[in-house]
Amino acid sequence: MDPMTSSRRTFLGLVGGGALAAGLAACGSSGPKSTPGSTTGAAAGSGATYWFLTGQPQQAIREAQVKRFNDANSGSQLKTTEFQNDAFKQKIKTAIGAGQGPTLIWGWGGGGLKSYVEANQVEDLTDFFSQNAKLKDSIFPSAFGAATVNGKAYAMPVETVTPIVLFYDKRQFEKIGAEPPKSWGDIMDLVPKFNAKGIAPFSLGGQSRWTNMMWLEFLFDRIGGKEVFQNIYDGKANSWSDPSALKALDEMQKLIKANGFIKGFSSITADSNADQALLFTGKAAMMLHGAWTYGNMKSSGGDFVTGGHLGYMNFPPVDGGKGDPTDTVGNPGQYLSISSKASAADKETAKKFLANNTLDDASVEAWVKSGNIAVAKSSKDKLSAITDKNDSEWLNFVYDTSANAKNFAQSWDQALSPTQAETLLDNIAKLFQLSISPQQFASNMNAVIGQ
Repeated sequence: MDPMTSSRRTFLGLVGGGALAAGLAACGSSGPKSTPGSTTGAAAGSGATYWFLTGQPQQAIREAQVKRFNDANSGSQLKTTEFQNDAFKQKIKTAIGAGQGPTLIWGWGGGGLKSYVEANQVEDLTDFFSQNAKLKDSIFPSAFGAATVNGKAYAMPVETVTPIVLFYDKRQFEKIGAEPPKSWGDIMDLVPKFNAKGIAPFSLGGQSRWTNMMWLEFLFDRIGGKEVFQNIYDGKANSWSDPSALKALDEMQKLIKANGFIKGFSSITADSNADQALLFTGKAAMMLHGAWTYGNMKSSGGDFVTGGHLGYMNFPPVDGGKGDPTDTVGNPGQYLSISSKASAADKETAKKFLANNTLDDASVEAWVKSGNIAVAKSSKDKLSAITDKNDSEWLNFVYDTSANAKNFAQSWDQALSPTQAETLLDNIAKLFQLSISPQQFASNMNAVIGQ
């Protein structure tokens, strides 16, 4: 999945009665539109500019951030342009490549940011964070991984965190008289027990491919530690053939061969939320998926959430593995960079906005009210305002998982270049269909390292 098309994997909306609902995606190809008082398509050099995506709740929160900044800084206004997702994806790459991008560059970090750094399109913000140590300390440390290239920070983590979570149905565990898994060995032991009761051990929307990827992200980490994928991201030759990587790929196929996933998973899509429905209707006992699915399971799953049947946990350790069990994967934040082509005055305006208006108290409160955890330690202080017991417990879990992670690995299809990401998703589909071996998978992926 192209990093810029995955905003639907990030945001949770808030609907009546305090219930968390499914994310409202920024999709389609129309745009741009200017916000009130802004200058649409402002050219580089005509004042600091900021382009971002439409779609609620994020759009309203970003607009409010800019308004607060402009109200407080009459001499250095920030002009905004809003795009729907596809239009933004097309426009931003073209504009930055031509040296005419906005002063503030919104993105996902990772592979996209790395390409900007290699083309000298974005500012090194390492000194900015040194000078704003209190600001840096207010942000989850693990969020800086996707903002860092060659040991230097080129973006500020902003907005929200969305880890991948192991969800389970407590009712199904009661049926087999078992506890939730505490290790990978427990997972493998549970598979035949659920199958014997006619319950699929795991739901999976395998047709979407990136849903399969989440399994490998955790297995690589739990077996070999964070260094395994870091070597891949850094472009180290043959790093997909690391012994820990091959073991992870082999364990993955063992689970598939043991009928760990619901029959026909390769034809089930995540976009339709069919994989979530299999969990909350009792057809599957567990599901590895993003935190963004909680809202839909609450709004569409009857009493699944409100009745206390939904359980959740971080992915368990693998016996003998090197990985830290506090690590997580997913979306460690969204990211704002500053164009290296902007004027000195516009760069200063952008830095002032980053420092004062992106993770200020009003922003963090707005994100939490929208059913998200902001990528800021102060999110914890806002959770007491959540009155719904299920929502409160859920958001506290997301906060603790994100804040305590020693390493919060970015989704691979966002961390890698588009060429590598597409090859990855194609080979993951083949791996899960058992049409290629772990060694073939590694060879195919080694061939595109650095592309």
